Amino acid sequence: MDPAAPHLTLAAPLDGLLGLLAGLVDVTGWLLAHWYLLALFVAGCWGLAEWVVRRLARKASAERMALELVPARHFDPGLEEIFRRGVQLARASTSMPWWAPRRTKAVQIRLRADGSSPLRYRIEGPAGGERLLSITPFGPAVTVKKALPVADKPRTHVVRAEFILRGKPTAPLRDVPLDPDPLQPLVDAVCDLRAGLGDLAELRLDIQRAPKWTLRARRVQLMSDARRRERREAQRAARWLRQDASGVEDSLSWQLQQLIGSKSAGAGGGRRLVMPPVPRRVDPAEALGKLADDDHLVRVQLLVMCASDTEGRAEARLGQLQAALDVFGSGSRWAMRGWHLGPWRVGADRWPSRRGFERRWELGHCQPPRPNWVRLEELTGLLKPPTRHCRLPLLAGDLPTFQFGNPELLLQGIHAGPDGRRRLVATYARETLFEVGVGKAGGGKTERALAQAIGWAHAGGGLMFVDPHRDSWPRALPFLAHTTLAKRIALIDLGAHGPAPQVSSWNPLDMRQGQVAHEVVEATADAFASVLGWDDATAPRALTILTAALAVLVAVNEAACQAGRPEDQTTLFHVRPLLTDPAFRTTALAGVEGRLDEETRAWWRVVFPTLPPDAFAVVLNPMARLAANPVTRAFLGQAAGVYNIRAAMDSKMIVWVCPGGNGPTDRLITALLARDLLRAVRSRRDVPEARRVPFRAYFDELITLTGAAPETIASMFEDFRKYRVHVHGMTQLLARLPAPVRLSLVQNASTLASTAGSQSAIAPVTAEWGDEPGPDVVAALDRFDHYMSLTVRGRRVGPVKITGPHLDDVFAAYTRPDNTAAFERAARTTAGTAPLDVLATRARGQLDRVNAFLTQLAPTTTPDNQEKTYK
Repeated sequence: MDPAAPHLTLAAPLDGLLGLLAGLVDVTGWLLAHWYLLALFVAGCWGLAEWVVRRLARKASAERMALELVPARHFDPGLEEIFRRGVQLARASTSMPWWAPRRTKAVQIRLRADGSSPLRYRIEGPAGGERLLSITPFGPAVTVKKALPVADKPRTHVVRAEFILRGKPTAPLRDVPLDPDPLQPLVDAVCDLRAGLGDLAELRLDIQRAPKWTLRARRVQLMSDARRRERREAQRAARWLRQDASGVEDSLSWQLQQLIGSKSAGAGGGRRLVMPPVPRRVDPAEALGKLADDDHLVRVQLLVMCASDTEGRAEARLGQLQAALDVFGSGSRWAMRGWHLGPWRVGADRWPSRRGFERRWELGHCQPPRPNWVRLEELTGLLKPPTRHCRLPLLAGDLPTFQFGNPELLLQGIHAGPDGRRRLVATYARETLFEVGVGKAGGGKTERALAQAIGWAHAGGGLMFVDPHRDSWPRALPFLAHTTLAKRIALIDLGAHGPAPQVSSWNPLDMRQGQVAHEVVEATADAFASVLGWDDATAPRALTILTAALAVLVAVNEAACQAGRPEDQTTLFHVRPLLTDPAFRTTALAGVEGRLDEETRAWWRVVFPTLPPDAFAVVLNPMARLAANPVTRAFLGQAAGVYNIRAAMDSKMIVWVCPGGNGPTDRLITALLARDLLRAVRSRRDVPEARRVPFRAYFDELITLTGAAPETIASMFEDFRKYRVHVHGMTQLLARLPAPVRLSLVQNASTLASTAGSQSAIAPVTAEWGDEPGPDVVAALDRFDHYMSLTVRGRRVGPVKITGPHLDDVFAAYTRPDNTAAFERAARTTAGTAPLDVLATRARGQLDRVNAFLTQLAPTTTPDNQEKTYK
């Protein structure tokens, strides 16, 4: 064998290896010489991959869904409910097709304010997660509905911002309590948005499950950094220890101690041995912080956009939102991405970040420039809609602005917005069915009701204002004294003021309008029963006698009206002669015998003759009181009265009624008027609902009015809505009202308002609001200020603080002081007033006219035969 063969065998692989190395060197040299070709190839591959990913991402984004969450007023979730919602959001973020890029696997929370609502809360995410997100752990306290796409009109000024987590990456955000609501700073930041100026503010939070491989790499890096810091700290501590030891050994005191110690010990001392500190073991939980566990760890992206048509407002809004997000800051905080370069801010509004921001904003892609890892517990404040602990602003969309002369709006007061702007607010007239105002005397209840009534009158509406004290009439007169209202106004004033008093007239038994006889009898009898406390248990005989007498008198009036002689009708004062004068009774019963039902005729034939004379005293006593007062005698003693509330309702009249006081006689008059109103309203059932003219009744001093007719007032609050008649009541003390009235008021009130007063008096009202605000807050209100809850578009608004309108300010342009005298004369003329003495004389002679009519009505029947029949 050739001795050189082994050498040849080893040389061949070596030559191949050298050749390979030489080739690699040549390729490397060529690449270095032609580096731009390699760069172009890498860029092309990256661009192609990014193009494919973006196409897939756009396709996946087109299949997203949107839900809107509307919380109830009592929405008050617990931490566990909110955490479960966060778990749902994280799980729903993965409900995408397998081919969808990671940037699309996210759920987005959108907090939007554009002036139409305080803060709209929307959830957008994969279509596959809709069923999961539609059923929330919040229960029925939150309504989940499909949200329509939001189409924003272009704004002139737009600012954009992206917020990233700054600070210690392992530190959590601040643990914000649920009371007050964590969303309160954000709500406060957008509370003064003005839709008319094009203001818009929107915050979008994207939630995505944290990528495992990125998280592991970050943990390795954090652990390495922690160990490196520990080693540096150990080295620094050892260095300082050696320096301290050297300093001690070089000191004079230490040398003297060593010298003394060496002599006494008999041996020389050496230098002290210094043991360097050992690096402390790194605790993973301490080093990794919130990144230690994978459970409930998510990656987030926070984008904000503000816009406006007015320069400077969008930038100011962004600053307010930035301050609001500072509330969540602690060891970690939300900071705006970018930097300031002199007067310019380089961020999402500038190249090169703006294009990527807009793509992520439009498509919902989650691509934060930093990991932004947080645990679900840190996002507690953003994972739910506003709760009951959130103080929401009152926007123009929540409560419409009052417009003078608009019949669809009803003035409520003045609201001061968060930015200090004051505007007249209103409710919709068709929704304001019943109102209740409570508060101390002089607090502004009547002033607010007057402003509302005056605004309604100028808008063409009909109303009735009942004021036992008459103070409201001179207060409202200058603002009503317009020629356009002169033909619609009527003043029923029973105070009889002045040297030549004028009084209107009303006959509760008047049958000229074709009323149903039994309804008129029932209304009048019930009025007497309510004010006198009669019922079937305490005064059955009195009720029976009065009802039977009224039935005869109403039948007489029917006959007179049919005969074309309404001036010969009977009045309430003819109850006494009917019961005590045999001749009149015989003539009346004979004249209307065919108009009475058999049961009534039998009562007069069989029962009446058996009654003792003293049985009539309980019925005749209130009639005597009415007759003894010249004003009530004149008012109620006319056969053909002018006052007709049914006609006033149908013709949109403005009727001002001043009963004259709150004595026993006044209460009886009030009860008669209230019961007649109830009868007249119920009689509107003969008119189709669509043709019933809206009418409003204002009752000042409900305590006085309900003392006269408690059941009648309660029935009004229960029944009038059906007939498009709406009642507004005012009282100083809700507790002093009779129980039926109080319960009906609170149950059916569309508007419940309270001014200042004692806490005990206000407590029943605030209890209806859940004591938010409490009695102590309402009791401290200034004069004319109210807290009130209102009904707008079928939902309750408030309680909100409203300043009651002052007539001299709100209706300053409507005041006509020079027209007041002529306008009051027109109001009295429409009410058919006449001198008190003239009406009193006519009332005293009415019995003779009735007797003459009855004699002509039954000329063939002799008084003796009639007396034998009915006595």
